[in-house]
Amino acid sequence: MKNVVIIGGGAAGLIAAIYASKKNKVTIIERNNCLGKKILITGNGRCNYYNENQNISKYHSENEEFIKNIINKNTNEEILTFFKSLGIIPKIKNGYYYPYSESALSIKDALLSELKNVNIKTNTLVTEIIKKDKFIINPKTDNIKADIVIITTGSKACPKTGSDGIGYEIAKNFGHHIIKPLPALVQLIGNKPYFKKWTGIRVDSIVKLYENDKFVKEEEGQLQLTDYGLSGICIFNLSQYVAKGLSKNKKEDIIINFMPWLKEDKMTWFENQIKLLKNKKISELLEGFLNYKLVNVLLEIAKIKPNILCKSLNNKEKENLINTLTKLKINITNTKTFNEAQVCSGGVPLNEINTETMESLKIKDLYFAGEILDVNGDCGGYNLTFAWTTGMIAGLTKGNNND
Repeated sequence: MKNVVIIGGGAAGLIAAIYASKKNKVTIIERNNCLGKKILITGNGRCNYYNENQNISKYHSENEEFIKNIINKNTNEEILTFFKSLGIIPKIKNGYYYPYSESALSIKDALLSELKNVNIKTNTLVTEIIKKDKFIINPKTDNIKADIVIITTGSKACPKTGSDGIGYEIAKNFGHHIIKPLPALVQLIGNKPYFKKWTGIRVDSIVKLYENDKFVKEEEGQLQLTDYGLSGICIFNLSQYVAKGLSKNKKEDIIINFMPWLKEDKMTWFENQIKLLKNKKISELLEGFLNYKLVNVLLEIAKIKPNILCKSLNNKEKENLINTLTKLKINITNTKTFNEAQVCSGGVPLNEINTETMESLKIKDLYFAGEILDVNGDCGGYNLTFAWTTGMIAGLTKGNNND
């Protein structure tokens, strides 16, 4: 029986401990006063713990070719079987898995109940790990010895939960490179004067990201308009590209289409609406599908008076309005910080890890799992799935070694 020490008691650390403790002596070291703190805020407190669409394109890394070793049919089935074995009944909405209680506490408590044979050491910050014949954790203070160490310290996102990037320093001390961590699943900042007028509005839209005027990706969903810029799931899923581009001094623009439901020729549709509502004000036409506050902002941008009758619009005004409604460009100057980010891009590169076991390719018996690795997922349970899966693989590897 080997002595396994897991640094970090979040999603990846908990599941690694559960699997490893089946055949090993396991200790979790956690800097907070309790385990699973970040789990409680996932999915706005409801814990979106899985998604039935496990397409690899939902996961992002500098070494994406390795992700298929981690996220695949076998590991997906194992994760679903695991949560079923805990007694978690899923409530599935559009492919998103939540505990039926819709409370993250259900997931956390179910995981903690499986730690009966695990030694838990909280309120302990790991600042140094050395390896001689064994690993020694905090040699100058705690002097904890381990045969195997699993690093599950998270990234730099949401530091209020204890993630401050200390795991990156540990990895570097063992010879690993770190791909620069940047905020991901985060809000985007611009500097348009009309932001204060549209703050608080939510609207379905298609958003497209352009980098140095070259198309990158589009997302469709509910857009949240704020006094600093843009938010919402569709924005979060583009934010990792924006953060990386801005870090390289590239120009990042979001193009917004406020009429995602319109599939026919936009000018033809608009002309038909004008004929139908010719004696109505243009603001009244737009309020047929947009919030009145947003209507006023968009008309201001298009330089059209809200009281003008539809039939009085000239061709230039029609063109300006259609472009404003379907191609509004917002230059992005920054992202919100790690404090607001749900996860990070960057971390320990996958090409420095045996992705079939999660063992370091540089140091024997050193393993990594969860957000510390250079993988970030889209919104929708993907980051938790990656944490569960890598933690499981690392924990299973320990058991297999003792067969």
